[in-house]
Amino acid sequence: MNNTIKFFIAEGNIAERLDLSLSRKMKDYTRSFIKKIIKEKQVKVNGNIIDSPAFKVKSNDVIELNKSKKNEIKLIPKNIVLNIMYEDDDLLIINKPKGLVVHPGAGNYENTLANGLAFKFKNNLSNINGNLRPGIVHRLDKETSGLLVIAKNNIAHSKLSIQFNNHSVKRKYECLIWGTIRPLNGRIETLITRNKKNRQLMMVSEIKGKRAVTNYKTIKVFNIKDIPKISLIECELETGRTHQIRVHFKYKGASLIGDNQYGKKNTKFKKVNKDFLKILNRIKGQALHAKSLGFIHPTKKKLVSFDSNLPEDFKKMLDLLNNLSS
Repeated sequence: MNNTIKFFIAEGNIAERLDLSLSRKMKDYTRSFIKKIIKEKQVKVNGNIIDSPAFKVKSNDVIELNKSKKNEIKLIPKNIVLNIMYEDDDLLIINKPKGLVVHPGAGNYENTLANGLAFKFKNNLSNINGNLRPGIVHRLDKETSGLLVIAKNNIAHSKLSIQFNNHSVKRKYECLIWGTIRPLNGRIETLITRNKKNRQLMMVSEIKGKRAVTNYKTIKVFNIKDIPKISLIECELETGRTHQIRVHFKYKGASLIGDNQYGKKNTKFKKVNKDFLKILNRIKGQALHAKSLGFIHPTKKKLVSFDSNLPEDFKKMLDLLNNLSS
């Protein structure tokens, strides 16, 4: 088994520690594990063995890493339908449906996007993020639908990761929220950290966490008889933190339709439009869709952008609201 992976530091990058640079690119591995393999002389920079985690790497350096075999669960290829919107020699653009987990985790090691990628592409994807995340550069929540970029090789993966780390990737989402958000258009900038009471959830903190920035604008407010007030919102992310949009809207006193983790649970209505209630009950998970994605292509070196249609349950709700408000 070939455990060697290879990637490079893009031009213009500021010099940083070798272990930090590797940990940014290999999210499946802890920094302590990365330090260990550096000290075991399993890493080369520009062909020279480096055994110091503090060694500074800089623009155009080439890093080769011979991974010690880690006790990873083997990824099981599975024939899962993939909605591939674009493909070339370097990357794929996939429109992920609701309900599909991006990569294996506790309790789900077979029915994920990663299993589907392994079945269709075998070993022809980047391996920077380890055995369980072939080609996966970023992720979406299980119940969030929309666009993901998948890297076919390590050079493409490295260049795409740099853009995500620099927050230069253009990502726009659409969502439906209960009520309205004030102001109707704005910018939310906070720190986001793990929820103290429930480690599976995130929360806004004033003192610790990672910086998170969400720009939003209200596309339309639906104020219809026998239907609670609902707003269609477009969000553009400057950062990509876990559950970022959902956490930020909760912080602003709003919640996404269908979000049972951060929003309303078991909502009861005194009087409600029957068609609306029927569609609402069919929405599984939050009404949140990663609609567009734009970045500099890793080899063509020009801006590419992609757009996707809303999922069926989201579209049906939006169509009903538009028809009743016209």
